[in-house]
Amino acid sequence: MTRAGDSTFFGHPKGLFYLAFTEAWERFSYYGMTALLALFMVNQLLLPGHIEHIGGFSGFRAALKSVVGPLSTQALASQIFGLYSGFVYFTPLLGGMIADRWIGQRNAVVIGALSMSAGHIAMTFDQSFLLALLLLVIGSGFLKGNISAQVGALYPPEDEVRRTRGFVIFSTAINIGAVIGPLVCGLLAQVYGWHYGFGIAAIFMLLGLATYLYGYRYLPARVARRKFEGTRLTVGERRIVYALVAVMIISIFQSTAFYQVFNVNSIWIQQHVALHVGGFRIPVPWFQSINSVSSVLCVPLVLWIWRRQALRRREPDDLAKIGTGAWIAAASNLILVVAILGSRDAPVHPIWPFFYSAGLGISFLYYWPTLLALVSRAAPAKLNATLMGLSFMSLFVSNNLIGWIGGFYEKMTPAQFWAMHAAIAAGGGVLVMLFSRRLSRVLYVPPQ
Repeated sequence: MTRAGDSTFFGHPKGLFYLAFTEAWERFSYYGMTALLALFMVNQLLLPGHIEHIGGFSGFRAALKSVVGPLSTQALASQIFGLYSGFVYFTPLLGGMIADRWIGQRNAVVIGALSMSAGHIAMTFDQSFLLALLLLVIGSGFLKGNISAQVGALYPPEDEVRRTRGFVIFSTAINIGAVIGPLVCGLLAQVYGWHYGFGIAAIFMLLGLATYLYGYRYLPARVARRKFEGTRLTVGERRIVYALVAVMIISIFQSTAFYQVFNVNSIWIQQHVALHVGGFRIPVPWFQSINSVSSVLCVPLVLWIWRRQALRRREPDDLAKIGTGAWIAAASNLILVVAILGSRDAPVHPIWPFFYSAGLGISFLYYWPTLLALVSRAAPAKLNATLMGLSFMSLFVSNNLIGWIGGFYEKMTPAQFWAMHAAIAAGGGVLVMLFSRRLSRVLYVPPQ
């Protein structure tokens, strides 16, 4: 394991700098494209004159219809979005296993970046839409879990505090890319057309690959190729794995409430929010940058709060932080409910979706980097990358759920739709309250 202890980045291994910036550019491309995807499908791609040109789409649509039944244009777009964004987070499990057993984490990240670059390029053409989504899903599988596992490998096992803060820095880089991506891609799409927005995403994905290769020597050493001999775990290690899986399941609740911001929320904003300010129309994708801006700006405050609590020996453990994130996500969705009911039939003022997205950004800061740090610290070493990839399975489930739940948008009032998401997030908070003590007894065993 390479820690680059003689070369630091603000008190952290220098490899964190290259991993963070690689992920920033990758997230620029991902969130920039994602900010356009639902709107692009509803307003252009799935309409007559375009849908006929998508390679393989008739068979794909028939298969989807056989499972979920007939779908309106909006419901079809939501299902496609959910499937794509869900499988983006499923394939890291496979990518982590392949890296652990055969090709190593660094090689896996390079393969993933190349595949994602090709996918973003393919998104610039209607005909290759399904191929583009497939390449992006495969690339994410090789990149996501493995780059996160490399962050954890920069620190010694006993350095829990610095590892957690390192993951916060890493997640801040994610949010920087997530801020800039929708702003740039959204503006280009509004001014020049959808495919210009997708094209700039491809350019930044290639920039991420270049950053990773430049910092290659500072990253944890490549996992040696080895013949798979099984993963024999002790009784204690199995209990830890089960406990981590339980935490991942709990996180599905707030993830579902969080990730709808990238799907149906864009459609709701387009239909029900007053977007014109003077002579300028706010691009709808810009609202997807707000939760990331909130996360970035609140990092110093949250870290300061945690340090103050640590000095008093009252800093919440990782489970309590995850629970806090769930309650913040619930409150954020209630903001939309109050705004909708208060505006009656008039367009909603843009300040309300702003507060909604900002609250979700804070909830993300509390629960997702904390979950990654917990998995990196507690997972048995022989399954570290695999379990890091498994943590993204919670996002696979939640993103598929948002695609399915999004199909109810046209069948419910907007207030009912967002109240449902508030209840889902609150369910995660309740589960943490019920099971945190039992899980802590397994996950916080003092070293022998």
